[in-house]
Amino acid sequence: MADMPPLALPDNPQLAQNIVHFARALRRAGLPIGPGRVIDAIRAVQAAGFTHRADFYWTLHTCFVSKPEERLLFGQLFRLYWRDPRYLEQMMSLLSPMVRGTQEERLAQPAEKRAAQALLDDQLPDLPASADTDQQTEIEIDAARTMSTQERLRTLDFEQMSLAEMAVAKRMLAALHLPVPPIVSRRTQARAGDLPDWRGTMRAAMRRGGEVTDFATKRRRIRYPNLVILCDISGSMSQYSRAVLHFVHSVANREGQGWAQVHAFTFGTRLTNITRHLRTRDVDAALAAAGAEAQDWEGGTRIAACLHDFNRDWSRRVMGQGAVVLLITDGLDRDKDADLGREMERLKLSARQLIWLNPLLRWDGFAPKARGIMQMLPHCSSFRAGHNIASLEGLAQALARPDDSGQKARLMAMMSQESKQ
Repeated sequence: MADMPPLALPDNPQLAQNIVHFARALRRAGLPIGPGRVIDAIRAVQAAGFTHRADFYWTLHTCFVSKPEERLLFGQLFRLYWRDPRYLEQMMSLLSPMVRGTQEERLAQPAEKRAAQALLDDQLPDLPASADTDQQTEIEIDAARTMSTQERLRTLDFEQMSLAEMAVAKRMLAALHLPVPPIVSRRTQARAGDLPDWRGTMRAAMRRGGEVTDFATKRRRIRYPNLVILCDISGSMSQYSRAVLHFVHSVANREGQGWAQVHAFTFGTRLTNITRHLRTRDVDAALAAAGAEAQDWEGGTRIAACLHDFNRDWSRRVMGQGAVVLLITDGLDRDKDADLGREMERLKLSARQLIWLNPLLRWDGFAPKARGIMQMLPHCSSFRAGHNIASLEGLAQALARPDDSGQKARLMAMMSQESKQ
């Protein structure tokens, strides 16, 4: 725990109400806290007392924290809510980084922005009750042309979002699902199924003196592929990369989607493996560690060299058993001497499915005229847009239908027509 000012009781303390509000902020920030835990916390504080700050902290910590990854978020929220008298000013500076001068400029710690957002959502003032409660004012609103915020954000470009809109979009990305259908293996297992198991039948008959009393059956094994994500973090892709990495973090930490393992790599001028960082449950801490590991953030682009490093060093480790590769890049390679087409071909041959997300597809007049795009396009299985939430939701369709090539067929026809001219 950090050294904070001592706790001071207000003139009219409402400790139980404050603990309830604190629990609401924790639940809004992502901790699974129900009414039972709130009641236990109030009773525990009543038994332990409110005289020593360390006792009060660890009493609430015991009642509200159940996993190691929740400790950091609880500590930040406790500091902002209970211990720092200027917490509201700090929260406003964290959520509005363009406003300076109210405090020393510093980098936000992991989970601190989530804590600030959870507390600010509960800072609406209570409206005074009207003297005449019988009289009510009825307001009619024409909502024929209105659109919900979430529906509008689904189709809004990541690069055009404000800070508040991006915060809402990140919460929407964390709730997305990316299920994968299982792969039916050629191998079989001796269980009840629709395939005859002649060897099993004969072995059972030999144990009974050669008499066949029952026919054994078997079925094919079911297995799930790996998901390998290659994300471009160059200068032209930085805004999209941050949003996509939030989505990748939710996929890597969500159980029940069917992926055997999720491997993530970033590339700009060099290849960086960030798989172990994304396994951290807290998204802020995970992306902060990934950003510190990838030193080429918002730098140049050497797609061919980075793909060559992946094919040489990592392909055999993570691409076994029919892995699905998700490539997020605009395809604007600056390495003119490298053979980008050959590296893409090697990547495609090692993968069961290669899906390319390109934010440049948001433009209606997009055409494959860049050299890098022309070399990469023939080797991908599906070519899709990746500039908003709706495009990421469409990944489920591409995974469920391997024959869905997205925009690849149309652009390949355009390339063929231009080559003939």
